[in-house]
Parts: sequence; C-alpha cells; structure tokens
Amino acid sequence: MRIAIDAMGGDFAPDEILNGALESLESLDKGDTLILVGPVETIKSKIGEKNLNKYADIIRIVDATEVIGMDESPIDALRKKRKSSISVMVKLAADGEADAVLSAGNTGACVAGCQMRMRNIEGVNRPGIAVVFPTFEGPVTMCDVGANIACKPINFYQYAIMASMYSKNLLGIQNPRVGIMSIGEEEAKGNEIVKKARELIRSDPKINFIGNIEGRDIFKGKCDVAICDGFVGNVVLKLTEGLVDGLFKVIKHEIKQQSFLLALSFKSVMMKMYRKYDYHEYGGALLLGVNGTSIICHGSSKARTIKNAIMAAKKFHSMGTNKEIKEYLAASNVRGADE
Repeated sequence: MRIAIDAMGGDFAPDEILNGALESLESLDKGDTLILVGPVETIKSKIGEKNLNKYADIIRIVDATEVIGMDESPIDALRKKRKSSISVMVKLAADGEADAVLSAGNTGACVAGCQMRMRNIEGVNRPGIAVVFPTFEGPVTMCDVGANIACKPINFYQYAIMASMYSKNLLGIQNPRVGIMSIGEEEAKGNEIVKKARELIRSDPKINFIGNIEGRDIFKGKCDVAICDGFVGNVVLKLTEGLVDGLFKVIKHEIKQQSFLLALSFKSVMMKMYRKYDYHEYGGALLLGVNGTSIICHGSSKARTIKNAIMAAKKFHSMGTNKEIKEYLAASNVRGADE
C-alpha cells in the first residue's frame, strides 16, 4: 500500500509528522510505501541520511515547495499554490500513485483538494468526516465533524449510509443504530433541514434509524451512529476533547490533594483511561465519500498521532467500504438532492 503524507501540515510540522512516519515503519507490511510530500531538502535533513539509507525501499520523497497555512481560504489556496504539499499529495492519489492520503494541515483545503482531484464516490453529493467517540457503552461514529457546514437533507441521508457501513466494517457493529442530532427527541424538534433529513433517512428501511438524539445521548449508549452537519459536529468534537482533558486534570489534582501514595496507586489506571479517550490514540478521522482513502488528522497531531493515522489508513483501505457505498447508492430509490 502507498500512503502519501503531507509532511508540512499541522502545528508541529514537519518534525512530528516525519517522526510519526518513521515510528510507523516497523509496523508496515512488506511492499508498503510512505510517500513524504514537502520540500525535499527539509525532509531529507529531518529524517537523516542514516534512515534514508536504511529505509530506501520504503520511503519516497516527493517535492512540494509551498505550504497552505491553517488560516488560508481553502479554495483560493489550492488554486494559487499548485505546488503546496496538500495539492501535490492529492494529485498523487488522483494519478494513481498513492492509495491513501494523510494530512494534519488545513482541513478545508484537504477536503476540497480530495473532492477536486480524487473526486467523490459515484452517487455521493458531499463527503463527510467521520470520527469515533469511545464511550462507556461502546464506540459511537459521528459524521460530519467539519467537511460540510451547510448540509442539505440528502447529505444527512448519505452520511447515515456511509457512517453505518464504517461502523459495521471497522467496529463490527452489525446493525448500527442511527440517530440525527437535534435539540430534542420529539418529532417536532429541530430546524427544517433536520426535519426533512429525518424523513429522508426514515424512508430507507435498510437504515436502522431511531430518530432524533440529543448531545448527551452520544455517551449514554442510545445510538451507534450520530449524524449532523459539520458545524455541529465540529463543536461537539472540540468540546468533548476539551472536556476530557479538563476532567482528567481535575481528577488528577483532587487525588494528589488527598494523598501522594493514592495518586501513585491510581497512576496506571488513569493512564489507561486517558489513552482510551485521547484522540492521539485514534490517529485521524476518515473522509467518507471520496474515491480512495483520506485521513484528516488534528492540527495538533504529534508523532504517535501520525503513526496511528497511518495504521488507520491501512485498515480502512483493506475493508472495501467505498465499493459498498457506491453499490448501495446505485441501488437506492431515495432521492432528494435538491432539497
């Protein structure tokens, strides 16, 4: 498998990105290749001659002299910076030179680049970013968390299909319960787009749809898949990350206040719990709906985030979910693209 990596994307690029790539090398299969995209001399100097020689048959470097900043307009940046690491990376996939792409850079540019170059799966109107929330009741897949902030009902319907397949194939949940995020469980709750989307999803009997869910239901085991637009999803994602981090700090502080020995005895338990809810352990989020495999990582990704994202890319690529999505949509009688 050939995985193209944006070496210049993220708050800690290129050091953490390249370190993560190096850490993943021992876990790759025979024949796998990492394609590092960015300024050649910068990448070579960071990796070092020793590693370049040792892994000459695994590492490939592709030159990209420009970088798209986190604050740049995605479409404008892609048009003006044809030699940016994101632009070159997605072109590799479009040209059949890479099986997967991975970036911790500008999310909007990465999503737009994948759509423009790799194109959407036939039948998919807009792709969505899917993340998995680990909860006490089991994993919950949420889609979308940032790719599309102005959703139409058809987008919600397609997110329900794609995220259900993702949940089934990746997490082993055979008949995922799908809920749509709203401001109340009652049928009358939600804006007009959510209401129309709810009816569209309900019209497909193959989707195990349970209706409206509230934000708190994600962690109560009420659903396996939560559908929302990218604005709501991104707020939920970032709020959850901050809440988890804050809660662990409070618990750690309170235990230390009680007893230093108590803190020591709880250290291993706390570390185990933190790893379970730490987004670095999950690597990145999958962009569902594009031709190929695209992993979008957090801007603050560290080396282990990138290593785990590379492993996630390999796992998804082997599942054949894209083919299932295409076949499902081709056979579906549900319409509503203009609503």
